[in-house]
Amino acid sequence: MATDFTQEIKDLRTTMTSVREVTDLTALEAQISDLESQAAAPDLWDDQEKAQAVTSALSRAKAEFDRVTGMDARIDDLEVLVEMGQEENDAETLAEAEKELVKVKKAVGELEVRTLLSGEWDEREAVVTIRAGAGGVDAADFAEMLMRMYLRWAERHGYPTKVMDTSYAEEAGIKSATFEVNVPYAYGNLSVEGGTHRLVRISPFDNQGRRQTSFAAVEVIPLIEQTDSIDIPENELKIDVFRSSGPGGQSVNTTDSAVRMTHIPTGTVVSMQNEKSQIQNRAAALRVMQSRLLLLKRAEEAAERKELAGDVKASWGDQMRSYVLNPYQMVKDLRTEYETGNPTAVFDGDIDGFIEAGIRWQIAERKAED
Repeated sequence: MATDFTQEIKDLRTTMTSVREVTDLTALEAQISDLESQAAAPDLWDDQEKAQAVTSALSRAKAEFDRVTGMDARIDDLEVLVEMGQEENDAETLAEAEKELVKVKKAVGELEVRTLLSGEWDEREAVVTIRAGAGGVDAADFAEMLMRMYLRWAERHGYPTKVMDTSYAEEAGIKSATFEVNVPYAYGNLSVEGGTHRLVRISPFDNQGRRQTSFAAVEVIPLIEQTDSIDIPENELKIDVFRSSGPGGQSVNTTDSAVRMTHIPTGTVVSMQNEKSQIQNRAAALRVMQSRLLLLKRAEEAAERKELAGDVKASWGDQMRSYVLNPYQMVKDLRTEYETGNPTAVFDGDIDGFIEAGIRWQIAERKAED
C-alpha cells in the first residue's frame, strides 16, 4: 500500500503542535535570554558552582529549544522532498522520503514522550543500582548483563555515565553495581526500568544443560542536588572503610579507600569504591544516600495519601519484564505488553521501545489514580 504522505505529515504537525504547547517556546526563549545575561557577567566565574549551574542550565535550555524548532524544520524538508518526488513522479526520491518519514516519526515520538516527563524528579540525572536476586551464579551473570545493557543504552545516546561501585560475585557476574547517568531527564526515562527482571535460558553454568530461571532487581533514583533539603544527622550514619576489590578478589588499589555507609534508622546501605580517595568515596556515598532517603520520604508520603483515599493497590508487579532465551526468543514487559523477538539487540542497549512504552503506561497509571 502506498504511503499517504499528506496524512502522515499532517499527523506529525498535529503532534508537534502539542509538543510546542507543552514546551512553551516563548517562556523557553525568555529563560535563554536571562541565562545568557547571567553567563555574560564579568564576575560569573568568581563563584564556580554558580557559574557551572548557569552554563549547564543555558546549554540544556538551548538544546531543548533547538530540539523542537529543529524538528519543525525536518518536517518542512520532508514535505518539500515528497512534493519533488510526486511532481516528477520520481520513485527514487519518494523512496528516500519513505526512509526519512520513518526517521522523523521516530524522532517526533521521542520528543512527544519527553513532554510527558513532568513528574517532580523527571528532569534529574539518575542513579541506577542493579542487584542479583534468586538464581545463584545465573542471577549474578544476569545482573551483569543488565548493567551492560543500560551502559550500552547510554552510550548509544551519547549520555555520560559513571560507575560508582561494583561488587563482583565469586564465580561470575556481579552481586551488585551502582552507576550514574549524568544527563537531564535520565531519571524520567529510566525510572520505568525499576523493578524485578526475570531471565529464562539454558544455563551456561549447568553442566547438564538445564533451563534456569534467575532474577535481578533494578533500582532507579533521582540524583540529589545541593539545593534539595535533606539533612542526615551524623549520629544516624554508620561508616565503614574497606579495601576496594575487582573480579576474583584482585586489589584495585593499595589503600583502604572504599566506603560503606549505613543509615541506621532505615537500614539503607550505600557502598562506593570507584573514586580515588576515601574522601571522594564518602562524598559520593552521602549524595546517593541523600537521594535514596529523599525518595523514600516522598514514597511514604504518597503511600499515606493513598491510604487516606482508600486506595492501596500497588503500581508495580514483582516481575515487570521477562527475558526468555529458551525455548523461544522474546523479551516482554508484563506491564505494557510491549515485546520484541530480538533479545540480543535488547541486551546490546536497544531498549528505547520499552522505555517509551513504560513512560506512556506510567502516565496512564498516574491519570487513573487522580
